[in-house]
Amino acid sequence: MAEPLEGQARPRERAHPGAKEYVGIAVILTLITAVEVAVFYIPAMHPVLVPTLLTLSALKFCLVAMFYMHLKFDARLFSWLFVVPMIIATLVIIALMRLFGH
Repeated sequence: MAEPLEGQARPRERAHPGAKEYVGIAVILTLITAVEVAVFYIPAMHPVLVPTLLTLSALKFCLVAMFYMHLKFDARLFSWLFVVPMIIATLVIIALMRLFGH
């Protein structure tokens, strides 16, 4: 990395996780997937099946984006450029579902 010019502050650097952290995240993702499969086969969950699966999928998506795509360790601007359009898209999809009665 190039040295900062005189009078400029050194950018904050954060250590990336090691193999142990990545395995931990993989285990968490596996557990969430197991919960998704279990929820599908529980008859009592059928009335709330779609919202539950969408929520769990969004949680998995966030974990993958934060850790495996390194958004958690990059500048906050990159996170905002990724998260804000996702929120807008989610709101548009919800609005369309409400509009068409689903």
